[in-house]
Amino acid sequence: MAHTAAHRAVVLGGSMAGLLAARVLADTYAEVLLVDRDRLVDVSGPRRGVPHGRHAHGLVARGQQILEEHFPGLTDDLAAAGAPPDDFGHACHWYFNGRRIAAADTGLVSVPAGRPVLEEQVRRRVQQLPNVRFLEEHDILGLRTTTDRTRVTGARIQPRHAGGEPRDIEADLVVDTTGRGSRTPVWLAELGYPGPEEERVEIDLAYTTRHYRLDHDPLGDAQAIIPAATPEHPRGGLFYRLPGDDDVYELSLTGILGDHAPTDPEGFEAFMRSLPIPHLYDAVADAEPVDDPVKFRYPASVWRHYERLTRFPDGLLVMGDAVASFNPVYAQGMTVAALESLALRRHLAAPPGRKAAAYFKDVAAAVKAPWELAAGSDLGYPGVSGRRTLKVRMANAYVARLQAAAEHDPELSNAFIRVAGLVDPPQALMRPRLMLRVLRASRAARRTGPATTAPRRQPQAAAAPH
Repeated sequence: MAHTAAHRAVVLGGSMAGLLAARVLADTYAEVLLVDRDRLVDVSGPRRGVPHGRHAHGLVARGQQILEEHFPGLTDDLAAAGAPPDDFGHACHWYFNGRRIAAADTGLVSVPAGRPVLEEQVRRRVQQLPNVRFLEEHDILGLRTTTDRTRVTGARIQPRHAGGEPRDIEADLVVDTTGRGSRTPVWLAELGYPGPEEERVEIDLAYTTRHYRLDHDPLGDAQAIIPAATPEHPRGGLFYRLPGDDDVYELSLTGILGDHAPTDPEGFEAFMRSLPIPHLYDAVADAEPVDDPVKFRYPASVWRHYERLTRFPDGLLVMGDAVASFNPVYAQGMTVAALESLALRRHLAAPPGRKAAAYFKDVAAAVKAPWELAAGSDLGYPGVSGRRTLKVRMANAYVARLQAAAEHDPELSNAFIRVAGLVDPPQALMRPRLMLRVLRASRAARRTGPATTAPRRQPQAAAAPH
């Protein structure tokens, strides 16, 4: 689908996926218009259109690699903004069932930037591209097509200010990056096309987040402390310092299947004290709260299988959460969008006439491994509905043993971090030498008896779900 420099591309949505799409499209099109309902230019902090931006976010290793490829020097910019990089194997202190996996030299870069800071730095880089223009504070009303509805020719938009009139913008290519609320399935139905099949994993997850001001640094050599949720201990958390603010720390608590951290301070504290490690409570016990707890609810992971469609209009592509959105505790969303940006780049470099079907097959290949990791892990929780194949059951049992064995084995930590970071495929964990190390550790654990989780500061009754 190669284009001459005379043509225009339109990106619907200023999300991270939208910014990455604009970056890639700018190499091919003379003009790229990025449309969003929010104000984008010179915006700092969470945006209204990204409600989960107020909660803990992570960019895993493969995402950092791709962003640095698209925007050379971005990691240095993030360091200057207060998010200095470190090795993933040392910076993030991961705990599974109360046990920390061993520190490891992974060679993978961890950047402790929350979503607002990371998005701001990427947005600034995209703004600097001479052929990219932002159309801020515009609602997206729909698509424009040829009379036979076989090709999308643009989009209909409307300014959000009083008296703003709808208008059409022409485009040779429209890319929908409007997120989980994407209306492309509805637009396809209106144009007489079938919509994509949806695969859903209902998890009823929530993040509840509060910020604290501390007069000391409780993290030490860590960027973050992460007691990860597991089927044994389904409550989790993430604690780290906000980039660019030396004394304000963000604490997000996660709960699944309706067991959510409350938003009243007492319930929030009780939920925190029910975690299998005392570290988060100890860190903020005497801290000054900056705000009240705020909740973000995430009902289900969704994959819209556009690659299975046999009919699709030319001139339209879909990317990011509009294709697949993942349980956010696995920190995959931004990185999968980055992987899809590489698929978009390959699509644009192909000979003219390449159909959207080839692009969507490429995107599906990028989604498949992280989806299997997230959806498969979620099926480890008995209350999550879904088909538990033998492969899923065996994988969950094996990964739990690997995480336990990694407490004393940096090589297993390194392997796990590389897979969780989407650098290596999941099957890399099944290499014979790794399986042998897990087997030996499991046998040793059976001889010495079950490990105990770290003691809580004091016993605490579980908080009632809110």
